[in-house]
Amino acid sequence: MSTEVHESPALAMIHTVPGIIPAFNELVGRHLPGWRSFNMLDESLLENTIREGTLSRQTMRRLATHIWSAADAGASALLVTCSSLGPAVDAAVPLCPVPLFRIDDGMAIEAIQRGNRIGVLATLATTMNPTTRLIERHAQRIGHNVSVTGRLCEGAFDKLRNGDRAAHDAMIREGLASLVGSVDVVVLAQASMANALNEISETSVPVLTSPELGVLHMSSALSVQDSAHS
Repeated sequence: MSTEVHESPALAMIHTVPGIIPAFNELVGRHLPGWRSFNMLDESLLENTIREGTLSRQTMRRLATHIWSAADAGASALLVTCSSLGPAVDAAVPLCPVPLFRIDDGMAIEAIQRGNRIGVLATLATTMNPTTRLIERHAQRIGHNVSVTGRLCEGAFDKLRNGDRAAHDAMIREGLASLVGSVDVVVLAQASMANALNEISETSVPVLTSPELGVLHMSSALSVQDSAHS
């Protein structure tokens, strides 16, 4: 008698910053039991976006190529962990053969539930606009009025890229201190910023980061799909 082996579903994660991969592997292990994950890294997607100052059509097309490659490799779902690429993820969703997620959806939804005055802290100018638009879009969808205040930690991403995480994290904490007095909640626009909170015991307003909230959002969306199909 043959026994059928059901292989666990695979989540493909597409990254532009190598340092965040271990944290994401750990989050998937914790919040997506029964799933295995594999990682794809292309630093040039973000580097080209920073150099050009905007998300170009060519970069969007190149991300789409990675997404299709991951689906062809057997991914049952996909997560893009770079917030600067958010609009490219949105563009690919309707065409993608498997569920496709951007990392900051969960954080944006949570932020709207925490207050109307939302602060966005970013280390890259290219992330500020996509994050702000995403928050406004989710707010509009549920009929909430929000005001978004952006603060750019100029030069912090260069510190991180050059291996000086301590200076990067210190600049984020400084930016955070300048925002907390005027907002109800702060979101850190990039997954690579989450580490900076390790040195802070508490803040006067909630500070949200995308990695865990993004994986939790994806986990609940996938379990809803599973139950709909079963």
